[in-house]
Amino acid sequence: MIGMPVRMERTSPKSAAGRLRANPGIGLGFAALLAIVAPLGNAAPPAKADPWPRGPNTLLIRPEVEAFVDDLLAKLTLEEKIGQMIQADIGSVVPSDLHDYKLGSILAGGNAAPGGDVRAAPAAWLALTDAYARAALDNPSAAHESIPVMFGIDAVHGHARIPGATVFPHNVGLGAAHDTELIGRIGRATAEEVSVTGVDWTFAPTVAVVRDVRWGRSYESYSEDPRLVALYSAAMVTGLQGALGSPDFLAPGHTVSSVKHFMGDGGTQGGRDQFDNHSSVEEFARVHAAGYPPAIAAGVLTVMASYNGWHGVKMHANHYLLTDVLKGRLGFNGFVVGDWNAQEEIPGCTKSDCPAVVRAGLDMFMAPDGWKELYQNTLRHARSGAIPPARIDDAVRRILRVKVLAGLFERPLPAQRPDAGHFDVLGSKAHRAIAREAVRKSLVLLKNDRGTLPLSPHGTLLVAGSGADDIGQQTGGWTIDWQGAHNTNADFPGATSIFAGLKAAMEAGGGTAVLSPAGNFAGKPTAAVVVFGEHPYAEFQGDRETLEFSTEDQRELKLMQGLRARGIPVVAVFLSGRPMWVNRELNASDAFVAAWLPGSEGEGIADVLVRSVDERVRYDFSGRLSFSWPATPTPVVLDTSDNATGALHARGFGLDYAHPAGASKPLAETAAATAAWQPAGILFAGARVRAPWSIYVSDSSAEVRLTTASQPSPTGAVAIALKPGVARVTWAGTGSGVVRIGGRPVDLRALAARGDVLSVRLKVERAPTSAVSLGIRCGAPYGAYVPADGSRTKLSAATWEQCKGPVAPAFDVGPVLASKVPGSWSTLEIPLSCFAGKGADLTAVEAPFAMSTQGALAVTIANVRIARATDAGGCPTQ
Repeated sequence: MIGMPVRMERTSPKSAAGRLRANPGIGLGFAALLAIVAPLGNAAPPAKADPWPRGPNTLLIRPEVEAFVDDLLAKLTLEEKIGQMIQADIGSVVPSDLHDYKLGSILAGGNAAPGGDVRAAPAAWLALTDAYARAALDNPSAAHESIPVMFGIDAVHGHARIPGATVFPHNVGLGAAHDTELIGRIGRATAEEVSVTGVDWTFAPTVAVVRDVRWGRSYESYSEDPRLVALYSAAMVTGLQGALGSPDFLAPGHTVSSVKHFMGDGGTQGGRDQFDNHSSVEEFARVHAAGYPPAIAAGVLTVMASYNGWHGVKMHANHYLLTDVLKGRLGFNGFVVGDWNAQEEIPGCTKSDCPAVVRAGLDMFMAPDGWKELYQNTLRHARSGAIPPARIDDAVRRILRVKVLAGLFERPLPAQRPDAGHFDVLGSKAHRAIAREAVRKSLVLLKNDRGTLPLSPHGTLLVAGSGADDIGQQTGGWTIDWQGAHNTNADFPGATSIFAGLKAAMEAGGGTAVLSPAGNFAGKPTAAVVVFGEHPYAEFQGDRETLEFSTEDQRELKLMQGLRARGIPVVAVFLSGRPMWVNRELNASDAFVAAWLPGSEGEGIADVLVRSVDERVRYDFSGRLSFSWPATPTPVVLDTSDNATGALHARGFGLDYAHPAGASKPLAETAAATAAWQPAGILFAGARVRAPWSIYVSDSSAEVRLTTASQPSPTGAVAIALKPGVARVTWAGTGSGVVRIGGRPVDLRALAARGDVLSVRLKVERAPTSAVSLGIRCGAPYGAYVPADGSRTKLSAATWEQCKGPVAPAFDVGPVLASKVPGSWSTLEIPLSCFAGKGADLTAVEAPFAMSTQGALAVTIANVRIARATDAGGCPTQ
């Protein structure tokens, strides 16, 4: 009957997952876990030794589970098997699709939500998950087996996609707490909140060991120390799934965990997201694999493959690491899921056609928008033998095993589960208390001259800075939506801003707190707390060229300097997803607190900063750096013993009230330029794109981001190849192709007003055979954060209509290129004001360079810049 749970009648009425819970011999105790973690210590293994630990390869294998899976697998058609190997996003699949396509999983990606509303109520999420679950079990034909579908979501710091949920500190802050028991409680609380909305699976935790914090995902990492990541990995998996071998394992109120991203994502060259990792096999095993053996020992059911490559081979296509190491040596018997369309980055593949990743060991594609074509193509490869039958059966066996162990074959539909609709669990008092504790324990005190902290609650406190009363800024990326950059306090019912927490603490002691982001005041305050830092970002949009914080916007720095000049003690509360070079800000403050991205419970900061009414210390600082703090704008360098060179403060540093420190010495406020630096106006030079910009190639089929030395568009209409010092871009003449440099929207109005130009240094290798457009693209229609001045802006529908399209606004530079002597260098310059003259709104330019043609063309590009004009030329004529 539709709506009734599917029973495991093929073997025993007793749940196989329940047997795992009931068998105390299954699972590893803490001593056994330490035995796995211990080899990850400071000494690197001998170069010729096998660096991979041998895992417990029968940990998830139970006879009753395997018998059930054998019986079901034998009844599945090839079509049903291929369906199980695909995960589609709610933006491209509706519940009724599951009647014809027996998909294995559904996800809600970073910007996907019920009805397209990322602020949808919890009830809408529950209705959504229930609709997909019902459709998967709807069996109008006896020829099809009913297999429950898994619904996944990124609950990476709490169920933070849901307004009103508890938002825990991001992992970078949790690492500073050095508290595995706390991590377990956070995992359990997250699972409980996920469960009430009918979600079965969270893509967490991230166990990357980040070695270059210029990476935009650094805040998803617990530490640069592989030992701490290993301990936290097991603790979070256990919190989410329950303890393997206990009655709690995947019992109601728990969720399937996915450790990610396998592997090496934290060690890419230059800290660029999805790029190549050049580590030796010994370092790869000791450092970047550290989180996986403990997670496997804790019973993790899924592992997500990484976008990055290792010595030129993308992880999704790396048979040695996915199959020989992960499934073989490490003994992982769950399934491997891909990342968002990552198959399109594999040579010879597109997002809808890639047998290579299945052969390498991927079990389930994450195919958000091209899943129907992928299904048909994968089915074709299976029928032809391009994907061996044994490999397909192994993948589906693993998927079914996980679904059995997760209890999906016995669990009621989402809306009928015992905790369904108990939305009071979201942001509950108990969960917020855990988050508030986590905030307190994550704070790291870097400076406290003259005992500035703790603050007396009896005076007047000025609270200033852009982050003082901005819950969106303090929660960071992966909150409400992917980037987390468009949120206001109204999106966080029940949450507390940092100002609100300070205000409550001051008023409890008879004092007052005054909010003024700009730092204005009537009467002189007793002290000032200035809250500032990074604005929200996620993934490659957070990549950086250097670690210098205030390269352009120095408003908070000047504010602190001005307050101190007037004799007001200044406490800096720095919000960031990574350690950064803040020497100027450290010098401008009397006390400096690294608060990371603390989440929804801002009063946790006041708990530590403000004394009680009787002037006692309520909570001392206990946080200690889990990442080295840089002494210069360049990242620290870690040796084979994980010791850092170039650190202002070593990992483990942190001041506290119990041990007062002497007065700090002034820090150098300038740093010598390095080869890694590039002037701000550079978009591309030296065969590398300047962070956080990315290069994309696209055609009528799709767009792909360049993360390797070469990348064709999906149909081959255009291709880019990086050569020493340059990029070669070739259009085949087979249809429209676009190459662009894009990223988070920026405001170019001031640069246009002073006469700056889009400058492209190139040489024509093959003359164009048709018109060539050179132009810009505007930002997304829902609005954009503009880093240039810290403001947020909304684009009108009319503005978006003017800017959208392959390349718009643009100028035809085909005649100019055709006039160039082949093989000779020249520079194209188009004033930015010319694009405004063609209707572009320069307040939010998402791609300051975009070139396209339908014909054949080949150019070599040396650099792309926003720069001062070198001649007095005007706008191109059309």
